[in-house]
Amino acid sequence: MIEFDLLELIPEASHELVKPLIFEKDLNIKIVKVRKTKHGDFKKLRNGSNQITLNHINNKYRFLITLIHELAHFKVYKNIKKRVNPHGIEWKNTYKLMMLPFLNNKIFPNDILSKLATHIKNPSASTDSDINLVVALNKYDYFNDNMIFLNDLSENYLFEYDHERIFLVQRKLRKRYICKELSTGKEYLFSPVARVKPIEK
Repeated sequence: MIEFDLLELIPEASHELVKPLIFEKDLNIKIVKVRKTKHGDFKKLRNGSNQITLNHINNKYRFLITLIHELAHFKVYKNIKKRVNPHGIEWKNTYKLMMLPFLNNKIFPNDILSKLATHIKNPSASTDSDINLVVALNKYDYFNDNMIFLNDLSENYLFEYDHERIFLVQRKLRKRYICKELSTGKEYLFSPVARVKPIEK
């Protein structure tokens, strides 16, 4: 069973490629409210069917990537009977092969396409760990607030995060930022794509 609005959440040029992948026997795809900890997941249900859940988001490119990511889990489970690492070589190869037909600029803008092509050479368990791809995807997110991404702030800039906690940007490491919470003096590691509220000095 497929939620009727799934195709509305992905680029129109991808519809014909996606349809054969989603209309599978014993596969249920559900669109759910946004969860902070994950974009989607796959699991085998007790009744023998398979379920994919996907966050309802406005970014069609991120949604499509998550959909293919989870469909790759389903395909691995269906085709490989033994227990394997969820994001091991079997999943990586399956995800890569499934994503290849989508790598064209009729589906993805060029700025995402180049980062996605690099990403699938050795895909990680979460696209969020690929900062270059996340930054490219974030350009197509739609927010109705006054928050920005941390990597848009310079060092020694103040920002608000997580219910009025105030932090100071100290320095950038290879993949993360070290920021100090003003009220406690403690240092924390932040992702470059954490959404924060800048505080004017």
